[in-house]
Amino acid sequence: MHETPSQEPIQELSIKDSKITLLGTAHVSRASADKVEQLIETGDYDAVAVELCPSRYNAMLSPDSLAKMNLMEVIRSGKASMVIANLAMGAYQQRIAEQFGIEPGAEQRMAIDKARENHLPVLLIDREIGTTLKRTAANLSWWKRWTLFTGLLVSLISREEVEEEEIEKLKEGDMLETTFAEFAHDREDLYRPLIEERDEYMAARLAQEIEENGHQDILAVVGAGHLKGIRKKLGRNIQDPARTIAELDSLPKPSRWPKLLPWFIVALVFVGFGIGFYRSPELGWQLVWSWVLINGSLSAIGAALAGAHPLTVVTAFVAAPITSLNPTIGAGMVTAAAELWLRKPTVEDFSNLRHDTIHWTGWWKNRVSRTLLVFLFSTLGSAIGTYVAGFRIVGQLSGGG
Repeated sequence: MHETPSQEPIQELSIKDSKITLLGTAHVSRASADKVEQLIETGDYDAVAVELCPSRYNAMLSPDSLAKMNLMEVIRSGKASMVIANLAMGAYQQRIAEQFGIEPGAEQRMAIDKARENHLPVLLIDREIGTTLKRTAANLSWWKRWTLFTGLLVSLISREEVEEEEIEKLKEGDMLETTFAEFAHDREDLYRPLIEERDEYMAARLAQEIEENGHQDILAVVGAGHLKGIRKKLGRNIQDPARTIAELDSLPKPSRWPKLLPWFIVALVFVGFGIGFYRSPELGWQLVWSWVLINGSLSAIGAALAGAHPLTVVTAFVAAPITSLNPTIGAGMVTAAAELWLRKPTVEDFSNLRHDTIHWTGWWKNRVSRTLLVFLFSTLGSAIGTYVAGFRIVGQLSGGG
C-alpha cells in the first residue's frame, strides 16, 4: 500500500504565557511519524505530550508485560473480558502492521523516542483506556454492551484480511472510535465517552501541566480526529483542570438490578423446586434434572468449543448447575482454574501471547488465550443455560411437559 503525501494539520494556541502546538496525526501514517520527528528536531519545545494513557504507554514500551500477568488473579478480579478485548484490539492492529507495512501508533512511539533523545519530558494526556471503556459501557443498555463486546471480539479475531477502506477510516479518525462504532447501533451512545470526553480530558491535562509544572512550549501529538475538540476545550480557558480530570476519571455508579437479578433468578428456581416436590417427588426430581442437564450441558459445550481439556469439559458440566445457584462464583472461574491446573501455561505461552493471537487459530493454540476463552465460553454457556432451564422449569410446572 503506497501512501500519498499528506499535510498533517498543525494548530497553535496560547494559554496564559504558554504555547501549545497541536499536531493532528493519523495513527496509521508513516508521514505523521516523519512530521513528529521533524518538529521535535527543529522546534524549541520543553515538553512533548502524547495521546496515551499510562497502561497503553507501558504496553507500548514493555511488550513483554503480559508475561508477568497472574492469569488466575485476572479472572478472579473480573478483568478477563478486558484482557480479551485488549488482546483482540492488539491483534487487529498487528494485522494492519503485517498486511500494509504500517505500524499503528508509530507517531506516538516516534514522539516518545525523540523526546527522550532530546531530554524532554513525555506527558501522558489521554484517559486510562479501562476508564473510557467502562464509561462507554455505562452509556449503553446491557444488551448493546453484550452486542458490542461479542461483535468486536468475533470481528477482530476472525477476520484475516483488513479491508483497505478500514485503513482510510483510521487515517481520518480515532482508533477507538473507528473500532467500536462499527458494532454500535447508535453512534451517539459512543461519541460522548469515546471522543468528546477524551477531548475534554486531554485539554484539561495540558492545562494542568502548564499550571502545575510551568511548561512554556508544549508539542501535543494527538489524532487528527481530536484536534478540533481539544482546541475548542482549551479555548474556553479551563479554570480547574484537576477537578475536570477527577470528574472524567470517575466511574458511574453501577445499577443495582444487574446484581439483584441473579439472586432473583436463584430464588425463582428454588421456589420452582419447592413447588415441584410439594406436588410430587417425581416432578421435583424432573425439575432438578432439567436444571442440571441444561445448565451443565451448555456450559460444557462452551468449554469444548474453547478447546478445553476433556476433564475441564466434565468440570464445566458438574460446576455450572451448582455455581448458577450461587451468583458469587461463576462457572467460568471454576473451569479456568481446572484448565490452568490441567494445562499450566509456560513462560513461552505468555511471551508468545501477542503474536499467537494475531490469527484466530492462535487463540486456541496458546494456553493463556485458550484459558481465557474457556472462561468466557463456559460462562456464556452457563448463563444461557440458566435462562433456558428456568423457562423449562416454568413450563413443566404449568403442565407443558
